[in-house]
Parts: sequence; C-alpha cells; structure tokens
Amino acid sequence: MEKLTVSPSPHIRSEATTSKIMTHVLIALCPALLVSAFVFGGRALMLTGFCILTSMIWERLFNLVTKRQDTTGDMSAAVTGILLAFNLPVTLPYWIAAIGTFVSIVIAKQLFGGLGHNFANPAIVGRIVLLLSFPAAMTNWVVPFYDPQDIVTSATPLANGAAEYKDLFLGLTGGCLGEVSAAALLIGGCYLVAVGVITPHAPIAFIATVYVFSQLTGRDGLYQILSGGVMLGAIFMATDYVTTPITSKGRLIFGIGCGLITCVIRFWCSAPEGVSYSILLMNIVTPYIDMFTGSKPIGAVTHKEPKERKGKKEAAE
Repeated sequence: MEKLTVSPSPHIRSEATTSKIMTHVLIALCPALLVSAFVFGGRALMLTGFCILTSMIWERLFNLVTKRQDTTGDMSAAVTGILLAFNLPVTLPYWIAAIGTFVSIVIAKQLFGGLGHNFANPAIVGRIVLLLSFPAAMTNWVVPFYDPQDIVTSATPLANGAAEYKDLFLGLTGGCLGEVSAAALLIGGCYLVAVGVITPHAPIAFIATVYVFSQLTGRDGLYQILSGGVMLGAIFMATDYVTTPITSKGRLIFGIGCGLITCVIRFWCSAPEGVSYSILLMNIVTPYIDMFTGSKPIGAVTHKEPKERKGKKEAAE
C-alpha cells in the first residue's frame, strides 16, 4: 500500500516572495516615473528618490528601536515611498515629503504590526495627512515643462476641464507626479496582470463605475477616468494585497464602492479629489466584504443545538 505523507498546511506552495512581488510593482511604476520626469524635469526623479530613501530609513530606524527583524529587504517600504511620491506635486518641499513618508511607514504601517497588518494603504494615509496638514503646498500644481527659475502654476485638468483626451492619455498635463499619464499607468497595470501580481477585477470595476456614474449624471465619463488619480488609484492602490478583499467577488464590490465614493466626492464635495478618500473608506470595510463573500469550507456544517437541550434551556428561563 502506498503511504501518504501527512503535513500541516499550506499544501500549495509558490516561489513568489514579498520582495519579488514588490520588485514587479516597482518595475510597473517605471513607465509613469519616466513620463513624470519628462514632463516635470529632474526634480520629479529627486522627489521620488527622496521618498523611497526616507521610507526605507524610517522602516529601518523603527526596526532598530523596537528590536525587530530588518524588513527593508522586502522592498515594501520602497513601493510605499514611490506611491506616495506619485501622489505629490513636483514642487513639494522635501521636509514635507519626509513627514509624509514617516506617517506612511511608522504610523500607518509599523505601529499596526508591519506588512500584512496595516488596516489601510500606507501611501494613501500619508497623502491624506499631508493634504489636510499642508493644503497649499499639496495643491501647488505647475504647468508641464515648467522653468524651475520661473515656476508657473495652474489648475489640474480635473479642476479646469480644459485638457484634451490625447494630452491626458499621454501625460502632457499638470497634476501629481504619477497621475499625469494614463498610458504609462495602463502599461504598468498590464504588466502586473501579465506576471500574475494583480487581478483586473478591482481596477476594471473602479474605472467602469466612475465612467458609468459620470455619464449618468451628465458628465464626461472618459474625461473623469483619464484626469485626476483614478487610473493610479485603481491600478496600484485598489489592488493592495493587505487592505483589499481576497475574493474576486469582493474585489468587484471594492472597486464599485471606490468608484461611487470617488464620484460623489468629486461632484458634490469641496475636496479637490476623491480617489484617496474612497480607497481609504473601502479599506476600512474590507474585512466585512471578505466576511460576506468568503467561500464556505468544504464539508463545513453549522452547529445546531439539540432540540431537547434547547427546550430545557427555554423552560429554565
């Protein structure tokens, strides 16, 4: 008789590691980074590099202070740094960016237990804190190909509604570092799907909901998804492993919720953008989405109290 090997789970193993997954994400973000450097110049690269460096420094210092194992090697801090940088204007002072990376890494991530335990996307938390604390600096948008010696600011395409589809798609507009080029973000998203790092459920649901809701309310749906942070948020932030649902149905619900909240904030609130707030709010309800969309274990039965015991308990009461 053939003997069976009995061992504890997990029984299905993969060669994928956290560092490999994060490296794929960094590669996927490179097209948007290159477009940002082309449109805004060398300071876009310096600000992004600064955010990556300070994120890794904060994580290393926290590990040293708390005497935890060094986790900078998993590259998650680097991903948080570049995502935060992509949500910043190119003119943001470095000291404010350092505050943002501190909030993202130390407060939103490490104080909750580190990678895998944070309740919300750390980069989004950092961006929202900066936006509420330094609104003027965080909304100082410069025109594309600006002269560092003579900076000219302008409203974002989402605010003025005057940009052409071609400019929005290619990235020849103002805005945050990582949201200017829909084409570059799509290239990165397709790469992540191709290598199996993300699934398209949440991004498609997010983008489609923004388009449909915009059309139903008499607005230009295509303009809404190409401008602002919809593409960046849908592809790179609404797909975070830790803070988004684990089931396909849950990811669809998550994306739809993000799209609806984004439109409500954009159309009827005073906030300049709704993507970050929508993802943060949906991060909070992710455990409940997982609870209602999770599959039932094979062979599991609901425990029912015997009728005799139930009758005796009711009689005693």
